[in-house]
Amino acid sequence: MLPLLRVQSRIGQRTLLLTTAAVPLTGWAVHALTLHRQLAATRRDPLTGLLRRDSYTARARRLLARHDDLALVMVDQDHFKAVNDTMDHPAGDAVLAATAARLTAWASPRASVGRLRGDAVALQAPATVLEQRLAQLVRMLHTPVVLDDGRTVDVAASVGAATPDAIGSRDLSLLQRAADTALYDGKHSGRAHLATAAHVTVRRGRRRPADRLPPGPGRRCW
Repeated sequence: MLPLLRVQSRIGQRTLLLTTAAVPLTGWAVHALTLHRQLAATRRDPLTGLLRRDSYTARARRLLARHDDLALVMVDQDHFKAVNDTMDHPAGDAVLAATAARLTAWASPRASVGRLRGDAVALQAPATVLEQRLAQLVRMLHTPVVLDDGRTVDVAASVGAATPDAIGSRDLSLLQRAADTALYDGKHSGRAHLATAAHVTVRRGRRRPADRLPPGPGRRCW
């Protein structure tokens, strides 16, 4: 009987040690999870969930380094100020969130989808299917947004795209500039515009379109 009690005692001690050892480990696991979530929050725009500039840029540059068939796509919401003025700011926020969700669904999981002045996507897109993919994106971005209160918002967005082969450079900043310039060349046209090498040389500082919101407290700037 005595040996049995000793065995049970040893088992109890080991159980106690394992239990007490697990407490700080569990605490660290919770702490690590909290830090991870906080870090993820700093990487993403709180309204749209898209990557912020630094995280988007780092990921886009990795894609550029690894893939030849990359495309850089810039998106700008059309008549966005009118949505805020006529339907209220929560409706505008809902449109931005819906646009971000559609971009994320359209792009591949490995793409870099970020929130800059407008939205930007760096993704693999072979030249043979790029125009088809962009046409699909335009259709998605022109689908009305249904608000939580049942109201419907007619939306549209302008799209510009650039590829390294078309502009003769793999520099991310040049690709974004070319795509952005192509976007404004085709603003409100209802179709995506592809950049050429000429779009890289356009000087910065073009006048901001009237449908962009000025910066303000709590608002997103386009």
